[in-house]
Amino acid sequence: MAAQITAVEPGSPAERAGIRVGESLLEVDGNPIADVLDYEYFTYDARLSLILQTAEGKRRKVRIRKGAGEPLGLSFETYLMDRINSCSNHCLFCFVDQLPPGLRESLYFKDDDARLSFLTSSYITMTNLTEREIRRILDLKISPLYISVHASDPGLRCKLLGNRRAGECMDLMGRFARQGITMHCQIVSCRGLNDGEALQETMEALRALHPAVASVSVVPVGLTKHRQGLYPLEPYDRSSAETVVDRVEAYAARCLAECGSRIFFCSDEFYLKAERALPPYEAYEEFPQLENGVGMLRLMEGELQSALPDFSGDTARPFSVATGLAARPWLRQWIDSMPQGLREACRGVYGIENRFFGDTVDVAGLITGGDLMDQLEGRDLGERLLIPAVMVRLGGDMFLDDVTLAQASERLGVPVIPVESDGYALLCAIAEE
Repeated sequence: MAAQITAVEPGSPAERAGIRVGESLLEVDGNPIADVLDYEYFTYDARLSLILQTAEGKRRKVRIRKGAGEPLGLSFETYLMDRINSCSNHCLFCFVDQLPPGLRESLYFKDDDARLSFLTSSYITMTNLTEREIRRILDLKISPLYISVHASDPGLRCKLLGNRRAGECMDLMGRFARQGITMHCQIVSCRGLNDGEALQETMEALRALHPAVASVSVVPVGLTKHRQGLYPLEPYDRSSAETVVDRVEAYAARCLAECGSRIFFCSDEFYLKAERALPPYEAYEEFPQLENGVGMLRLMEGELQSALPDFSGDTARPFSVATGLAARPWLRQWIDSMPQGLREACRGVYGIENRFFGDTVDVAGLITGGDLMDQLEGRDLGERLLIPAVMVRLGGDMFLDDVTLAQASERLGVPVIPVESDGYALLCAIAEE
């Protein structure tokens, strides 16, 4: 499928070469361009020969001179220059299958695309990779990749993912490791299925691929109340969460002594469920699994402590903060550690109960606008309400249930302000500096 050009940046090498909107890019230096990975790789050099197809269907050749690594300045119909690859699995723990009806259509799409793994750090299962795509990853050294492993045992992984190709995972990762492809992995831990000895076996198999396998997060399965007709999974309680944390910490300590890295990290959510103290800041090494909720609370705490000396003022307009139930005690503790004027300006730190997805979901990123408004309406929120930016989607303006920030602000009577998950950003938002 030819990639049609939708914009040409003014002053760019493409504009100087006379490339026009409406044309399609077919080849670069004799290499067919199927998607954004081909485009980025083959347009790096300083001298290029492009084959274009005009809107009328005629082919023409364009030669370009530019700086090595300088972008051509072209935009295409889609970010990938191609369709997103959809998931071919039927995972026992799939979160999308647990969504209620009536949400916007995009939330029900399951992607599983190796290109997004490289470009946006999204996790893939690799069950839909063709041999051509595997060869391209190896030939172009597309690295790092982010891989959902879940289990190393082929039979167990097939059961978890509901896909007969799922058992090929470790062999394929071995091919990547031998070619120097870096991989960051995740294990979604399902109680009674892939924890216990199965988790130990998986950790040992992944450690054998270190340093190609650079880090692995272990996160508890997310369960909503909308699981009618789905596989019967049990949420982790304190005791079962403690067992997982103990196993992962013990093996991570062994890896640290023998490999120089822990490799394996439990998510903050596992520690909260186990009612255990989070590891110290340095235990997270370089925070390689931050996007999986590993070390996020410790990092924010460290950022706040580092930022406090930079703030000379100690007053703020009255405000409130809302977050998920899991992070609420931490936010309260951080605000209590701030200068007196900032601390006294806080009218409340509210943990929002997730009535939409169910009380087993306690993270901020899945709070809906409806739950936020229903639980905070009529409360003294001061002059503004700060919320984690992960609560809103679509350009930072809309909650999961399509409630907009403007609607929430109007109903609550104060501006609702998203704040990035960063200790310095939180302090800046509170102090308005």
